[in-house]
Amino acid sequence: MQFSKYHGLGNDFVLVDMSASKLSDFSKAAQILCNRRTGIGADGLVLLWPIDEENAKMRIFNADGSEAEMCGNVSRCAPLFWRQQGHLKGTHLILHTLAGPIDTEIIDEDKKLIRVNMGAPRLTRGEIPMTGTSSEQAINVSLQANGQEWKGTGVSMGNPHFVIFVEDINKIDLPTVGPALETHIAFPRKTNVEFVQKIDEHTLRMRVWERGVGITQACGTGACATLVASVLTKHTGKQARILLDGGELAIEWNKNGNVLMTGPAQKVFDGEYTDSL
Repeated sequence: MQFSKYHGLGNDFVLVDMSASKLSDFSKAAQILCNRRTGIGADGLVLLWPIDEENAKMRIFNADGSEAEMCGNVSRCAPLFWRQQGHLKGTHLILHTLAGPIDTEIIDEDKKLIRVNMGAPRLTRGEIPMTGTSSEQAINVSLQANGQEWKGTGVSMGNPHFVIFVEDINKIDLPTVGPALETHIAFPRKTNVEFVQKIDEHTLRMRVWERGVGITQACGTGACATLVASVLTKHTGKQARILLDGGELAIEWNKNGNVLMTGPAQKVFDGEYTDSL
């Protein structure tokens, strides 16, 4: 099986062109290929099928084999990969995901800079989803985990997020509190968890525990959810730099209600996996 490995700010993926692959058990393949000791090593397996010159179907499987609705970082990697495969002639690609269509554009090919229109955030408990009255928003909600109270805001960017603002991000025991909140009873489909420290009116520092993966260097949907939560809780305006472990993303919640994410993506290598899957 031919594949390419890409990363977006250290969030890494194995990408496969399904027009040339017979891969069938996607969940099992993700667990095998993403294993960092016995496989290729990645946060997720990403499968793409051509639709036409500007459209592709995309499915995303986390390292634990679970399927994600969408992923912001791989949405930046996918246009470069699809162009490499010869399917994309221009700079604009629409990715059809479980979360709906995602518009992407290569805005600087030399710098590998991609802008993604992540669409409008979903803010009610029913949409996120979170327990409680389905029509209500979940702003500054208190949850108990590991014997502590955590106050956060629920946002869906096609996948669920719980964004928690803290005074000092370096004091957060992410390996302990991350999984406790991911699997909290308040989240029927589990959740991604972002811890955020405000640096100034235009800059936020974020660390993430990703659902089905664990600690990662970056999370694109998490960065978008962080900006939305920051606006809702009056920490920043509608544009900000999000500083992640793996680098920086520029996020804007525009006047049309959509969240735009701009940042880099990079190919690591191409390869062939010869064992059976």
